[in-house]
Amino acid sequence: MPGTTSVPEIELIIEDIGGGGGGKPPAGGDDGDDGGDDEKRRRKESHSPRRYSTVIAIALVSILMFFMALASAFIVLRRGSDVWVTVHLPPILLANTLILLASSFTLEAARRRLSLADPSGFRKLWLLTTGLGILFVAGQLIAWRQLVAQGVYIASNQASSFFYIFTGAHAVHLLGGIGSLLYVSFRKFDQKGISLSTASEITSYYWHFMDGLWVFLLALLYLGK
Repeated sequence: MPGTTSVPEIELIIEDIGGGGGGKPPAGGDDGDDGGDDEKRRRKESHSPRRYSTVIAIALVSILMFFMALASAFIVLRRGSDVWVTVHLPPILLANTLILLASSFTLEAARRRLSLADPSGFRKLWLLTTGLGILFVAGQLIAWRQLVAQGVYIASNQASSFFYIFTGAHAVHLLGGIGSLLYVSFRKFDQKGISLSTASEITSYYWHFMDGLWVFLLALLYLGK
């Protein structure tokens, strides 16, 4: 009939209008690429050196607060206690201190060899640092045995309690550093997100901190005599 349009013709016109721009874009075309980029970005951020530096900084602050609380209690009791009995510190503590300080120098020497693309020299010096750390802990055990041989125990008096707590807590935290040194020594970083240089740098922060902390604790013990 003139002036009328059949239903099939109307449907054809609607399809032409809707599909004139080339049709609907493929589902998930751009979104898939954006999702892949986001995933790569998240992986990159999770292995960022700044992220590891932030984590170790938080850990070091927590350890520092713990030891500062102990040091404050030590100073208060040392000044106000009437029953404080001085502990004669074993001379081996000085040798242990020199060993620990030497380990910081060997660690930095190892990192320098790594920066000069000398992995063999790095590994040797890094393992030497680990050995010095173990030697330090062994020396602390000898110091404790010497005190025990003198009849000085953790419960003998306030001064001896602080000595064992200071040295014991520090040794436990240093063992964590030794574990990190061993991890860097034997872990294959070529297939990991974190590089060997970053891992060694982060470990050096912790190790040097433990060295400085020991020097502070030792000075505190000597001043408290």
